Amino acid sequence: MKIINNTSRITDTKQLFNQSLCAMAVGAIISTNVYAQQDNVGLERIEVTARKTTESLQEVPIAVTSIGEMELNALGIAVITEIQQFSPNTTLQNSRGTNSTLTAFIRGVGQQDPLWGYEPGVGIYVDDVYVARPQGAVLDLLDVERIEVLRGPQGSLYGKNTIGGAIKYVTKEMSGDTAFNMSGTIGSYAQRDIKVTGQIPVIEDKLYVGLGYANLNRDGFGQYLESDLPNQDLENYNKDLWAARFNVEFHATDDLFFRVRWDKTEDTSNSKGGYRLLPSRLTDAPVPNSVFDSYTSLPTFNSVELDGYSWLAQYDVLEALQVKYIGSHRESYSATNIDFDSTALDIFDVPAEYDDSNDTHEVNLSYGVDGLSFVAGVYFYDGESCGNFDAILGFLGRAAFATPGLTREVSGCNNSESQAVYGQSSFDVSDKLSMSVGLRYTKEEKSATVNNGLIFDNVYPYSDWIPGYVRPEGDIVPQVLGTDSNNDGV
Repeated sequence: MKIINNTSRITDTKQLFNQSLCAMAVGAIISTNVYAQQDNVGLERIEVTARKTTESLQEVPIAVTSIGEMELNALGIAVITEIQQFSPNTTLQNSRGTNSTLTAFIRGVGQQDPLWGYEPGVGIYVDDVYVARPQGAVLDLLDVERIEVLRGPQGSLYGKNTIGGAIKYVTKEMSGDTAFNMSGTIGSYAQRDIKVTGQIPVIEDKLYVGLGYANLNRDGFGQYLESDLPNQDLENYNKDLWAARFNVEFHATDDLFFRVRWDKTEDTSNSKGGYRLLPSRLTDAPVPNSVFDSYTSLPTFNSVELDGYSWLAQYDVLEALQVKYIGSHRESYSATNIDFDSTALDIFDVPAEYDDSNDTHEVNLSYGVDGLSFVAGVYFYDGESCGNFDAILGFLGRAAFATPGLTREVSGCNNSESQAVYGQSSFDVSDKLSMSVGLRYTKEEKSATVNNGLIFDNVYPYSDWIPGYVRPEGDIVPQVLGTDSNNDGV
């Protein structure tokens, strides 16, 4: 009898549980339908320029992450590398030893080594201006409207250097009102950040002038525990950077718009030292207590200087037809010290410098009506990138050859000229089906000269790289490797 009663209770419980599940399922379906109806009625329109024309994010048939100004502020995002937290399959990090050089990967494609002869797999764009080299590409967010991350190959519209995707930094267009904004941040490690933006109309509804300035400072999270060089700043993972922009916008008519922009960034934060997981067999120094502490035999300085200007002319021929011309000139220089062994000995040290300049020109035409849109254009690029790095195997050289040291020096320049014609069209086949087709033809000429030299000494890129050092002349006999290539393809 007891067993029967228990079975009866269990049966009743199962029936009640099944009824509850049914009620939950029905409630979930009703709730989902309600939310779906609300989304269809009141879904916010997010506009992006992923396909070089302004359109709704919901209508773009590619994987795009768009983060606007309000979201950036709410999430506390202050530098472009932090975007990786909110974009799937995206890795944006500072390159080894530096603070402003970008290592970018999307869907596993990118550029690991920031050498001057390498081609990036992820394109970086600031207001549709291509940033050709990773040096200085770690941008602090200033007066930004939104950040767009385009995942996957973007070759039709953006070219061969976007096999992994593209990242677009879009700044705010001036409103025409007099405005002045200033923000400051005080934090731990003596953080002292200040950002100033402003704009003023010179001619009402016609000519506007704007500026932006940021000064970002923070003490290091750690320090260099040993350095034999005098007068060295021993902070590790610190920040010392300033950036400025100046804009002029001219609305000639309701349909004709011009913009000229200048920007400059200077980063003098220290080189970042690595953390040893094991003590060195050649030193008595223990493993540091903090992952932000390090040892080095190199100078701790690091320098990145980046500046350029761009210009835009935009004409709305018709309500649905727009012609745009974008041009730019950019230059950058950086010098850095990378201590791969992270010891006070010169076991494997790499001082390096990079120099880059390029000019770009692009004319594109966009047209869009209900059910049909297309973008077409021509693009020109002319750039030169040079560099020099010295792989110093000082201690190894002395141990193996009883000489003052051993250095392998690699230097050279890469010159590129590229012309491209592209076009892409999207059209609706039906109410539920649309198609896109694109084509790009690129002709590129590249030439490079690489010097490989070897010397039994510790060699640095130029005199006074370390206090009292004088670079030898004529002691390094380079082996010159010259290459020329012409590439044509679709």
